Amino acid sequence: MHVWWSNVLVAMALLAVLLVLLAGIANLSRGGSSQLSQLLMRWRVGLQALAIIIILVVLYFRR
Repeated sequence: MHVWWSNVLVAMALLAVLLVLLAGIANLSRGGSSQLSQLLMRWRVGLQALAIIIILVVLYFRR
């Protein structure tokens, strides 16, 4: 796996987690729907798990 592509892949995974987290915070701060907050929380947890898997795979192939 090329280092450049693996760096981009990790950055994209982390950015996705950050964007969903910020969307959740924005929804809570303006008193948005609790259903949307729960949906965003589930997405964040899933994306965090995916980001961890991507990081572990990248580290495995870099050794």
